[in-house]
Amino acid sequence: MRTSNIFVTVDAVVFKNTTRAREILLIKRRNEPFKDRWALPGGFVDEGEDLEAAAIRELEEETSVTITHADQLKAFGKPGRDPRHHTVSVAFMAYVPENTVAVAADDAKEIGWFALDDLPELAFDHAEIIAFALTKA
Repeated sequence: MRTSNIFVTVDAVVFKNTTRAREILLIKRRNEPFKDRWALPGGFVDEGEDLEAAAIRELEEETSVTITHADQLKAFGKPGRDPRHHTVSVAFMAYVPENTVAVAADDAKEIGWFALDDLPELAFDHAEIIAFALTKA
């Protein structure tokens, strides 16, 4: 019997409504793959860790944004979505107050709040994840 080499990750789609528009929180990746490209906050699930807890932890580690709950959206697992190996990412969505401050940390080189009609080129399949989240927002 063969052991699976599929990894589980989480991605956090975090929105805030401002007086101008709804914005989404993105990080600029510090490391490969997709170094210096914008992406959703997220990362690998630790062994024995709950998926929602992993999304909340990764968000806080990379952006200093603390939330207590995130809604699970969908799993994304198309082979090739991560050039390192086969990963399945479970996406979560949350809203934060307009005055939320984010600070880049851990794997994030920079952070930014982006208007949904002015997103940069994104890493992985994160454009697809955001498009799906918008159907549920």
